[in-house]
Amino acid sequence: MSQAERDFSDTELLRYSRHILLDEVGIEGQRKLAQSSVLIVGLGGLGSPAALYLASAGVGRLLLADADTVELTNLQRQIVHREDSLGLSKVASAQRTLAGINAEVQVLPLAERLAGEALLAAVQAADVVLDCSDNFPTRHAVNRACMMAGKPLVSGAAVRFDGQFAVFDPRVADSPCYRCLFGEDGEASDGPCATFGVFAPLVGIIGAMQAAEALKLLIGLPGVPLGRLLTLDLRSHDWRSLRFKRDPACPVCALRQH
Repeated sequence: MSQAERDFSDTELLRYSRHILLDEVGIEGQRKLAQSSVLIVGLGGLGSPAALYLASAGVGRLLLADADTVELTNLQRQIVHREDSLGLSKVASAQRTLAGINAEVQVLPLAERLAGEALLAAVQAADVVLDCSDNFPTRHAVNRACMMAGKPLVSGAAVRFDGQFAVFDPRVADSPCYRCLFGEDGEASDGPCATFGVFAPLVGIIGAMQAAEALKLLIGLPGVPLGRLLTLDLRSHDWRSLRFKRDPACPVCALRQH
């Protein structure tokens, strides 16, 4: 019997009791999480906290995509990995950690850099997609696949002390996509951590925000910040919210399902 077809056990009711006590979530909201699938692209600094929170919250199925292996420099901030995971693929390392947190969650590791039809298939298999990658080509590819599949996308980025965050939902009429905000003719990377460094708690903050918006989308809670780019300067802890609109000439928005 699938997670979607059965009632919660007493143990699960106890595990998720703090969610169930929330009027905005309740037993029905928790049931929606148990029936949902999330794709996380990138199991680094952003994907690590996002995966931990989504598994802890009881999302039924997590698809984890990353082609890299765990290195010692990752452990400063990529909190889903452990010292005994050095040399393992990041998705296998994350799967092992998540199994120790919540064995009820189904984790599907995809040890590859998703592209083309494989990326589109993974997006189509998810209810919400989290882009936790660290380069613009991947972000644009994920955005394109989400527009084509009609799936909401939660995007995050972090380098040095600066983070940013945005949500895109092609199911909402006239809502913008990632391409409306960032063109595809920019630099191939916004600053890899290996070159510029990153303050460890920053990726935890942005990754946790991605998990929070994913849970809101899955449950159907209001207040998802569409059409807004949230930026954080952690040196001063200044938050900014920048509004932006759909580009009527955006070629990616033209791919979205109607």
